[in-house]
Amino acid sequence: MQYRPYGADGRELSVVGFGAIVVMNETPQDASTRVAWAIDQGVNYFDVAPSYGDAEVRLGPVLEPYRKDVFLACKTAERSADKARAELEQSLKNLQTDHVDLYQLHALTTTDDIEQAFGPGGAMEVFVKAREEGKTRYLGFSAHSEDAALEALRRFPFDSVLFPLNFASWINNGFGKRLVKTAQEQGVSLLALKAMARGPWPEGVERRWSKPWYEPLDEPELGPLALRWTLELPITAALPPGEWPLFRTAVETAQALTPLSETETGQLESLAAIQKALF
Repeated sequence: MQYRPYGADGRELSVVGFGAIVVMNETPQDASTRVAWAIDQGVNYFDVAPSYGDAEVRLGPVLEPYRKDVFLACKTAERSADKARAELEQSLKNLQTDHVDLYQLHALTTTDDIEQAFGPGGAMEVFVKAREEGKTRYLGFSAHSEDAALEALRRFPFDSVLFPLNFASWINNGFGKRLVKTAQEQGVSLLALKAMARGPWPEGVERRWSKPWYEPLDEPELGPLALRWTLELPITAALPPGEWPLFRTAVETAQALTPLSETETGQLESLAAIQKALF
């Protein structure tokens, strides 16, 4: 497994993280087997959120034996201080830990999200206190809006941003370019979502996978190509789709990571040209 620095203090994360949707709706035994496999393969970055069904409950007990050796990220979609505090405490209980390594505002999208979270009585009050209390070490956010992400970075010195960085959205629409530039200028670590996304699920097509809300690139060649493209950006790590076979593919790709050739880059550019980008 390859590792890259996160933050300014030398912490290193595996370039592929374990999105806990992988254990959502799975049996405790399957959850245990999947987490153990990931650890054995060198994965040390785990990400979860209360909105991921029963993922916290499934992840907590099976991650506990490895807790001191992994980087655990959690999120809240609550925008008020009182609700964010309640959700943080419940997440810690579900995850069977007294702290997470990274706590993130989840899915910042609109101006209202920003104003509520950063305003009086907003969730950011809890974030700052949680760091003072030792319940988190790093603070971050996830976003699917580049404008919202840039505004959040303007308002607070976050440690990281979790953001969709996908070949087709970048090539077709330039989606993510402004954020990557700003994050580099500010020394903010970047964590990537949707690297292995093809695009929206086509209407009228039976979905092959139940967990992703988008259509993933599940071909043996294309998924790894797209992931490698994203990992060539100045990012720390990427979270692959929450399906077990696709996660395994991502881990195996990361363990044999090589630069894209001109032919492979051209292949992705050709795919982007005929594809509806997710963003």
